[in-house]
Amino acid sequence: MKLTATVKLQPDPEQREFLRETMERANALCNAVSDHAWASKQFGRFQLQRATYHAAKNTSGLSAQVIIRCIAKVSDAYKQDKKVQRVFRSLGAIAYDDRILRWQEGRVSIWTTGGRQWIPFVCGDHARKLLASRRGETDLFVRNGQWFLTFTANIEVPALETPEDFIGVDLGIVNLAATSDGEIVSGAQVNGLRVRHERLRKRLQAKGTRGAKRRLKKRSRKQHRSQQHTNHRIAKQLVAVAQGTGRGIALEDLKGIRDRVSAPKRQRSRHGNWGFAQLRHYIAYKAALAGVPVVLVDPRNTSRMCPECGAVDEANRVSQSRFSCQSCGHSGLADLVAAENIRRAAVNRPYCPDANTLLAAPGQSSCL
Repeated sequence: MKLTATVKLQPDPEQREFLRETMERANALCNAVSDHAWASKQFGRFQLQRATYHAAKNTSGLSAQVIIRCIAKVSDAYKQDKKVQRVFRSLGAIAYDDRILRWQEGRVSIWTTGGRQWIPFVCGDHARKLLASRRGETDLFVRNGQWFLTFTANIEVPALETPEDFIGVDLGIVNLAATSDGEIVSGAQVNGLRVRHERLRKRLQAKGTRGAKRRLKKRSRKQHRSQQHTNHRIAKQLVAVAQGTGRGIALEDLKGIRDRVSAPKRQRSRHGNWGFAQLRHYIAYKAALAGVPVVLVDPRNTSRMCPECGAVDEANRVSQSRFSCQSCGHSGLADLVAAENIRRAAVNRPYCPDANTLLAAPGQSSCL
């Protein structure tokens, strides 16, 4: 399994200028290569390399390997869409391979327009462990004046067991997660912070002064980091419970839910800020590392079906929070009822590890 990690560089002022100049020249070259690709309609990596390499070597001031990586960046960009000409930001991320970047304990040797620079870096224990399994390219990027390197590591995952039971998990907005064990993770704090951040952003944007813009920049990504931390915590708890009890985790297949579900205008921002896909991804990779299988089930009627008698009726969902079966009278919290239905849907199906594992086949909801 591939995981990405990020380390923070600590360059001195001179090294910062070297890094900035290198990034600006590299992206200027990317734009020049993109102009040629668009004009000639040649988007293949080797076609672009034959056509642009020698001119770039004579005029860009970049090393041969940086030029090769810039050409590859342009080619990869056009693989996604050849209908629009690609334009690269002057401070967009650039890629390094092992020829132009070497890792040592606590520092990296990186090629810049000022020559090779030894720059120290800092990272957490988790990222430091992943360095031992690093594979492929390393990306250099800058954010708010701070310089970072991000890399990919190949991690061996244990074999998945065939579980006898699952923990059903219902993901939502009012409650971020509800499990068939009766555990509920409320979304009140996250939603409150979202509203607060949104209100403050609007007020600062309307003000438009220098001080307001500085404060907006300082607060950028704050909501993202808070939501990311919350989703990591929820995923870690769910996987720990599943691993400790020898069960798998069952989730709804919510792919494309924003296309299927319409929301009133007053709730669109709330739905747009719903990080269920991120939470599902975190659960998937943490479960894979722990050897816990994760399966996706069809979300249809999970909140309308009675887990006692099996009756399906739209009227069973009395309100957002309450479920009351019109047939047998069974009632309870709607999210917990949905979580139990998700668990049963996972238990009552044939289990095929290759087909049902979320990481192995994203989006699949059956063994067929």
